[in-house]
Amino acid sequence: MANYRDAKINDAVCRALSELIGEVKDPRVSGSFLSITGAEVSRDLKYAKIYWSALGSDRAKDKEIAKGLRSSAAFLRRRLASVVNLRETPELTFVKDNSFENGAHIDSLLREIGADGGEKGGGHED
Repeated sequence: MANYRDAKINDAVCRALSELIGEVKDPRVSGSFLSITGAEVSRDLKYAKIYWSALGSDRAKDKEIAKGLRSSAAFLRRRLASVVNLRETPELTFVKDNSFENGAHIDSLLREIGADGGEKGGGHED
């Protein structure tokens, strides 16, 4: 039962921050195609890791976005408190979500293996 409650809170925080991120005036955040991909709120509701991803960014741009998110954390926390009814509003920590890049890298490796396997005979003999 507790896992259901945790998932529901994580989902509510993620959805709320996805909408609230558009209110941030910091150009490092508002000037990028940023999406909130997930949230992990601690069981005591004091801390939350917020996972984000930016479309078409590089490492330098990601560092700037991360700085902008850190500077906007207090604003987002206040707005989150007004939108999501929790006993306590968690302190927000933003973490870059690399799952899309990792997936693309794995996909490219699998394509390379598939292309190389086809040229070498693929291990099948008829």
